[in-house]
Amino acid sequence: MTNRKRFTIVGSMQAKDLILIAEDDLDIQEILQYNLSQEGFETLTVSQGDQVFENVKKNKPSLIILDLMLPKESGLEICKKLRANESTRQIPVIILTAKSSETDKIVGLELGADDYVTKPFSPKEMVARVKAALRRTKIAAAPKEVLQKDRLTVDLKSYRVQVEGTDVGLTLTEYKLLKELMKSTGKVLSRQELVGILMGPDVSVTDRTIDVHLASLRKKIGPYSDHIETVRGVGYRFRE
Repeated sequence: MTNRKRFTIVGSMQAKDLILIAEDDLDIQEILQYNLSQEGFETLTVSQGDQVFENVKKNKPSLIILDLMLPKESGLEICKKLRANESTRQIPVIILTAKSSETDKIVGLELGADDYVTKPFSPKEMVARVKAALRRTKIAAAPKEVLQKDRLTVDLKSYRVQVEGTDVGLTLTEYKLLKELMKSTGKVLSRQELVGILMGPDVSVTDRTIDVHLASLRKKIGPYSDHIETVRGVGYRFRE
């Protein structure tokens, strides 16, 4: 049965992340819940493998601590399914198990686990590993500050564009067009969408001026000009 009790720190600090603990040993559940709650996490526990996806869907945990030897469905099968599902593949998974052989670790990591902890374990070390996994995930999910295609780079902080290591002097309009096209790589942006992106209180943009600016942009990025494709009758696309 799913234990829906959530542990949180009493005081002004709010729990920021929900940790789903899939573990059939109740003592280990309590140890993990207590130590994680002391660091400001909320926790939710399940004792059977077939309860994991139900709770992931309902509660959207930030991280899953997953025992390999769960009743009903093994941790390895669960990990495989999590990574195969687009809506869950980004959730970090820490495997917690009594299986300590090198082969078991390799299998777990190859199936997509982010970390592998063997029993008996240090609760404090587990908390440290949870924090590290969440930190890595948040860094990976943060908006990119540099867009890059081979040796064409757009630095979003400095507005600097380089082709093969050499600065390219783009106008602000050309920069905005290149940035939006690269951010939407593979997707066709209509002329109307591009007009909307460029339009400002003191800026007048038409379909025709979009074409003119893109022609100039293509010349300036030289060997990468072919990456900007014209989709006839629709708009433009930056090739994948």
